[in-house]
Amino acid sequence: MSAVDAVIVGAGPNGLAAAITLARRGVKVLVVEARGTPGGGLRTEPLTLPGFLHDVCSAVHPLAVGSPFFSSLPLGEHGLEWIHPPLPLTHALTETGEAVALYRDPVRTAEGLGEDGARWRELLEPLIHDWEGFSRDVLGPVLRWPGRPLLMARFGLHAIRSASDVARGRFQGEKARALFAGCAAHSFLPLERRPSAAVGMVLAASGHAVGWPVPRGGAAELAGALVRYLESLGGEVVTGWKVESLSELPSSRAVLLDLTPRQVREVAGAQLPSRYLGRLSRYRYGPGVVKVDWALDGSVPWSAPICGESATVHVGGRLEEVEAAEREPWRGSVAERPFVLFSEPTRFDPTRAPSGKGIGWGYCHVPHGWAGDPDQVADRIEAQVERFAPGFRDRILARSVLGPAELERTNPNLVGGDINGGLQDLRQVLARPVLSLDPYATPTEGLYLCSSSTPPGGGVHGMCGYHAARSALRRTFGE
Repeated sequence: MSAVDAVIVGAGPNGLAAAITLARRGVKVLVVEARGTPGGGLRTEPLTLPGFLHDVCSAVHPLAVGSPFFSSLPLGEHGLEWIHPPLPLTHALTETGEAVALYRDPVRTAEGLGEDGARWRELLEPLIHDWEGFSRDVLGPVLRWPGRPLLMARFGLHAIRSASDVARGRFQGEKARALFAGCAAHSFLPLERRPSAAVGMVLAASGHAVGWPVPRGGAAELAGALVRYLESLGGEVVTGWKVESLSELPSSRAVLLDLTPRQVREVAGAQLPSRYLGRLSRYRYGPGVVKVDWALDGSVPWSAPICGESATVHVGGRLEEVEAAEREPWRGSVAERPFVLFSEPTRFDPTRAPSGKGIGWGYCHVPHGWAGDPDQVADRIEAQVERFAPGFRDRILARSVLGPAELERTNPNLVGGDINGGLQDLRQVLARPVLSLDPYATPTEGLYLCSSSTPPGGGVHGMCGYHAARSALRRTFGE
């Protein structure tokens, strides 16, 4: 193997983002990946039946298309095509066919929210109108002076609160409250806990600003485009190489780890000081998920037809139902009626299933490392979808169920089924993975962290890798 300047361990979206950032500055880069294909959470496989292509982890990518870094790359020239459904997001509200929609146009969204429409726009339009500047600030390290200080101060006044507080304090009607709650539930926090409102605001604003699209062909197409672009810059990706120790890597000036703190301690513990290892050992992971993929005989028969106009449906009912479901993982149990994040990409990308067939994807939150029967939770997920889409179960041809243990086996970064790379409460927003002005740099010269366990945290946006690579360029490569 030829000499390289930097080695990245892990070919997830952050590892690939770090590699591309370095390669664009002329750094010779090698990426090593344990699995047989690159991608991390960006994988598409026939999990159920031949010809049905399912996303193993991430499926819908508002933060990828809205990422300041990914949006700057010529990924379309390397095979990536985004599909934008007519609606970014819908929320199934009642069994009788009532739903609420988030349109790209905040004015049209507001029209569907009645008396809460003006309050919805007041909350989100400042973020939407300066999405480029806002996204650079909110998807960056917390302990730095923002580029848009007034905008971030306004955002922070609401973001630091709980989603329940914002929903009840700002909105009077069921629709706006439920729509906001569904977005905030992506935080994995109880909605009564701060700063769950921050996630709700960012994801709702992203729907208006950039949409909630899916890659044509599945999530693996995004990974493939990133790899092809990296290779066009002279970078190299080697798969099937599980790194057990840094000592086995080729000599380089910098090593960047797309690993969570648990794997960092295992792989690099011998090169890190004990005090830093102790700080990493105190890093906390959040709830896990049980994820179900379905091969379907046709489309999902939603009671509310508008739910068929989006690739993402929040299946959870009113605010109180979402709150109740999201409390249970923190009590060590699984909700009888879980809040389900559901996606049906074949309505807009029929290439992913045989003619006339479809695929569905859904998950709910469970306690961290939950060791119960995933099939029982899958039954609850299906029952919840059936509430809002009678006849759904009759269209299931086959299903694949992945619980926390199975997800961690597919990707060791999903510790205990945590797909966010670690809990994102107030403490770990500031100290991710440790409290530092440069959380990407470790005390060991030339060793950096670039996974979603660094700021800004979970989501397919590549910004953890981008910022880690920028740190390496400053500290190691003298830029």
